[in-house]
Amino acid sequence: MQVLAAIADSLRTAFFMFWDTLWPLIFGFGLSGVVQAFVSRSDMQRVMGDHRPKTLGIASILGAASSSCSYAASAMAKSLFQKGADFTTAMVFMLASTNLVIELGLVLWVLIGWQFALSEYVGGIIMIALLALVARFFFRPALIERARQRLAEQSLSTANEKSMGVAGKEPVASLAQRLRSPAGWVNAATYTMADLVMLRREMVVGYLVAGFLAVLVPNSLWNTIFFHDHGFATSVENVIVGPLIAILSFVCSIGNVPLAAALWKGGISFGGVVSFIFADLITFPLLLIYRKFYGWALTLRILAAFWLVMAAAGLATEYLFAGAGLVPVGRPAQVVQPSFQWNYTTYLNLVFLGVFGLLLWLYRNRERLGGGAGYAIDPVCGMQVERQLAPATAGSGGQTYFFCSDRCRDRFVADPDRFRAGDTGRFNDDEIRRPTMSQEIDPVCGMTVEPESAAAKTEYAGKTYYFCNPGCAKAFERKPEAFVDATRSA
Repeated sequence: MQVLAAIADSLRTAFFMFWDTLWPLIFGFGLSGVVQAFVSRSDMQRVMGDHRPKTLGIASILGAASSSCSYAASAMAKSLFQKGADFTTAMVFMLASTNLVIELGLVLWVLIGWQFALSEYVGGIIMIALLALVARFFFRPALIERARQRLAEQSLSTANEKSMGVAGKEPVASLAQRLRSPAGWVNAATYTMADLVMLRREMVVGYLVAGFLAVLVPNSLWNTIFFHDHGFATSVENVIVGPLIAILSFVCSIGNVPLAAALWKGGISFGGVVSFIFADLITFPLLLIYRKFYGWALTLRILAAFWLVMAAAGLATEYLFAGAGLVPVGRPAQVVQPSFQWNYTTYLNLVFLGVFGLLLWLYRNRERLGGGAGYAIDPVCGMQVERQLAPATAGSGGQTYFFCSDRCRDRFVADPDRFRAGDTGRFNDDEIRRPTMSQEIDPVCGMTVEPESAAAKTEYAGKTYYFCNPGCAKAFERKPEAFVDATRSA
């Protein structure tokens, strides 16, 4: 009976952690959906060609405006790098997209306190600055070039899919026009619902694990894991152990926040919490994805560089906040109050459940309201992706499907019948791959480009080839016959 009672208490704690953060989740994901729908990302590849301070600042802003999913962030960073972006800048974009997003700060504020929400943004900026300083010691040019060549070879092996999977250039309306258009708001609702669907597993696992940790793990065990009362040594050990727990927890994105609340209750330092939340990009599943993208040599350097800057940023943030008197005094006896109460949280939850109902209605009626032009829904995770910027595509049954990441594409290819029941993620191949008379196909990545505005062009065998970015042009010049043959067969 004691075991059943402990399990029931753990589940109750997990549920009320979710209940306390329900309205900020809806508000944060809704606001993120609006940003993703109305902030154009079509020029990302063009503005990330170096790692100057201005470029890193732009990458941070674009990352903060994107989805908070760790898997989608890693795929987008890979796609940016593959299309010519500087590697360090692509890594900064990835860090910002999981640590500077709106919904993360809101959930931190409600579940642990406003000091942690503020520390996430302050520490995130410190972490990005530190990465910019140490990147040249970890990411050697030779390694970067090998990684870019590795991605070019992967692109060649799937050239047939890519050439079919990228749509022609969509006309982009002005921001004012999109704000006045119902279709723009439908797309915002679709981004919101898609992000919630995509992250549902991480959130469920995060809340459940946090509930069990908060109830079942005794303080004596936490005191064994985390140093206490050793001054500077305590702070250093905690910020190093924080990312280690994140690596082993397998939980990414928003799912890390409930775990952070349980760790804070258990005794980890303020800086340890900060470094733990930052470390959602070096969990073990993501390390395997980096290995597939860039090879083990660069993956291990990514792990070392990220762990270093995450721990250092956590440590710097702790001492900065301690000096300003912002580190919370004392720790909660319990993470949340495990019962319903008529307070502002309940009232806000009821209001935002109504907002969620409206978003759900817009999402389900998106085609009737004119939404979805230029977009597709990933049939595996449910994320909305722009067809022109989709990191991965696959053909099946005469249709082309678009994916937020190679991870989703690989799951689809392994069992396409399981995922292709719906129509929202696919398009007829002939419709997708047919450019207009004034357009050309980049033979490396398959993107449709306008000859007048092409980033690069080259002559081969009496024909001019146009490219969306200099990276594709360099890959073509190294082995032009391979890309030409693949394009002809496609």
